[in-house]
Amino acid sequence: MELTLTEEQIMIQQAAKDYAQQSCLPGVIERDEKQLFAKEQIMQLSELGFMGMMVDPNYGGAGLDTISYVLAIEEISKVDASVAVCMSVNNSLVCWGLETYGTEAQKQKYLSPIAQGKKDDELYLGAFLLSEPEAGSDATSQRTTVEDMGEYFLLNGTKNWITNGSSASVYLVMAQADHSKGHKGINTLIVEKNWPGVSVGAKENKMGIRSSDTHSITFTDVKVPKENLIREPGFGFQFAMKTLDGGRIGIAAQALGIAGGAYERALAYSKERKAFGKEIGQHQAIQFKLADMATRIEAARLLCYKAAWEKDNGMDYSVSAAMAKLYASEAAMWVTTNAVQVHGGYGYVKEYHVERMMRDAKITEIYEGTSEVQRMVIGRSILK
Repeated sequence: MELTLTEEQIMIQQAAKDYAQQSCLPGVIERDEKQLFAKEQIMQLSELGFMGMMVDPNYGGAGLDTISYVLAIEEISKVDASVAVCMSVNNSLVCWGLETYGTEAQKQKYLSPIAQGKKDDELYLGAFLLSEPEAGSDATSQRTTVEDMGEYFLLNGTKNWITNGSSASVYLVMAQADHSKGHKGINTLIVEKNWPGVSVGAKENKMGIRSSDTHSITFTDVKVPKENLIREPGFGFQFAMKTLDGGRIGIAAQALGIAGGAYERALAYSKERKAFGKEIGQHQAIQFKLADMATRIEAARLLCYKAAWEKDNGMDYSVSAAMAKLYASEAAMWVTTNAVQVHGGYGYVKEYHVERMMRDAKITEIYEGTSEVQRMVIGRSILK
């Protein structure tokens, strides 16, 4: 594994950093407070080619590697994790799933505009619909149903916690076609948001990543064309699990970026704030916090890069992705909490950013597989 970044990767990293500072930082506090979706910032990401970074250029993507993608997510997450998760879902869950398992017709119709992030100069995103009111970590318990009506599929049910819920144009929906087969009876369907019977619920009032677009989606007798089935009947659960492996790399990178952003602010503050006659960074109590922050972030970064490298080299990266997400998300929670502590009372004030980062960090331990699920994945692998 090569630990030195290529010139192209360094350029991608710098472009993401510049974008985050120039486009995301202004207004990030207001977007968080008012739960404003960052449409303008997402459109700018599409102009940079960041909404389909790993997609083949033949389908409108940038054709970059996973490490470049991780670098971009990390830099953007240092400033605005809500923008980063929108980008992550579009790249890791939607584009990768369509490119890997979709038909040529599905790629031409849906993947190309989603990878570009726009269609006819309008925002065009994808969303991944797996979670349900009673099917979170237990993704096998799908109650959304799909019935073969001969000429079309009939879709009914409700999905929860959907990132890009109201802003997406296309949904990848997991639904149960045959309860007697359990998880082997689940299908994946491509559904357009504007079809009759599709309704978007109210925006969730969340603790963190508040400007990300999170909704419940309900399907009532939605007619889905037969050609919108991904792969064969019963492939849906496997599709979801394989896709989530890559998604976990994206969330690990998001957690890494949140931690990095909080650490950088804590470090800068420790050089400015004085107490007992000297900068607080000169006090051992604060130095030790900063040292632990830097060490945990570096360990998380190496785990993220390893998982990305394995993915790029065609290796089985399921366990590495789980390890990266588990460690990076827990590191993000620890680092952000201590960044608030370093700031003291100012850390509790919104204008210093670290309180938002602490709120944003928590979700990385939950979505795309909780920390408990990651430990299950790792544990089962160890015991094989």
